[in-house]
Amino acid sequence: MTHQRRPPITRIVVAIAFLVIAGTTRSAHPESKAPRQKLDYRIQLSTVVKGFDGKTCWVHTRPGAIPPGTPGNPGKTPIVLITMQKVMLTRSDVFFGLHDLRTDNMGRNWVGPTGHSSLRRRQPTKQTAVVPCDFWPLWHRASGKLLGTGKTFHYTTKDQRHLARAPSETAYSAYDPIARKWDPWKTLELPDDPKFKNASAGCAQRYDLPNGDILLPIYYRRRDQKEHRVTVCRCRFDGKTLRFIEHGDELELPPAEKHGDGFSEPSITRFDGRFYMTLRTVKYGYVTTSGDGLHFGPLRKWTFDNGTDLGSYNTQQHWVTHSDGLFLVYTRRGLNNDHVIRHRAPLVIAEVDPRRVVVKRQSERILVPERGTRLGNFGMTDVSPTETWITTVEWMQPVGVAKYGSDNSVFVAKLIWNRPNRVSIVDRKATRPTQNSMSQITDD
Repeated sequence: MTHQRRPPITRIVVAIAFLVIAGTTRSAHPESKAPRQKLDYRIQLSTVVKGFDGKTCWVHTRPGAIPPGTPGNPGKTPIVLITMQKVMLTRSDVFFGLHDLRTDNMGRNWVGPTGHSSLRRRQPTKQTAVVPCDFWPLWHRASGKLLGTGKTFHYTTKDQRHLARAPSETAYSAYDPIARKWDPWKTLELPDDPKFKNASAGCAQRYDLPNGDILLPIYYRRRDQKEHRVTVCRCRFDGKTLRFIEHGDELELPPAEKHGDGFSEPSITRFDGRFYMTLRTVKYGYVTTSGDGLHFGPLRKWTFDNGTDLGSYNTQQHWVTHSDGLFLVYTRRGLNNDHVIRHRAPLVIAEVDPRRVVVKRQSERILVPERGTRLGNFGMTDVSPTETWITTVEWMQPVGVAKYGSDNSVFVAKLIWNRPNRVSIVDRKATRPTQNSMSQITDD
């Protein structure tokens, strides 16, 4: 049997018909042309624990999440911890050992506060004690560990006096979710240079690179200096030891703007391929950007998009990063809060214009209302691609703030996103299995 070839004109007509049908089929899927829903979120505020004994209070509440489907968390929901510690009210910055709160069911129930002997004070001499503080736990995907970083504070054992000129180191510890224990805290070994004899990552928000390297911002000074500088350290963590690799630019206040103790409590994030770092000073909040997370452009004071000063000063600011939007969390003047020390409440959030690097004033929302006392020491973490949690606590100093209604409440402000965060650090699809350590530390 012979097969007749179609004449050329027939083949052309068939081809045209196929293209018309294909085009009609593609246009039948409106998602390719429909405008994308604007990124938005709702705030769900809850209180985890509360209560004030009049002598000490909980401070520095910061959360970290362990994704489901990992060796330490075989369940279907993340494990979330909030680290915190008590401070003495009759003195400034006299901290005690770290504790944690834990939930395995998205905050419906919490266990703790639980103390850990591995995070207690130590006594290097009979006259002095040292404790890890200003701690922040964050999931480290490459090692499969919840790694916390912070700083050390030194005290006299006799009268609990803070030794401000004692060396401050970068403290760290990792959490074992099966044993529910923290590894004994260690300190990061930095280059043997006088400028790093007082160097720490207190209250610093870090960023982990895709290859597992850690960008950890620190602030530091020589023992004979008053003003701190800031740099970003690139580090590696193998599940046990945090190792310094290199550091980037050394950032300091310009001579004409020098005031207070320089830069401190830096926080770094990455959005749309660019790094952003916010820094605290006594008078202003500052911001700078980078292409690689180590080398930064000009420093500028934080402003609203209308050019006015943000009004955040002498306290920290931190980032909330969604794949489709960059946000800053902070406290500021101008919110009927002149009665609050350093205007550190309410706690607010606003979207950042990443091109102009300014805060969009009309986007500002209150996360946690003020009740007369400060909320400015806080933290946040991704809990899932659809939820980011921000935690803070009512710091009950100075004496008398309770008259406004504060009671040392620990708050969780949940951001419930209207579309998934594609860069969520606890996305279970992106996690890597790893072995867990089994520490043998007992609770207090």
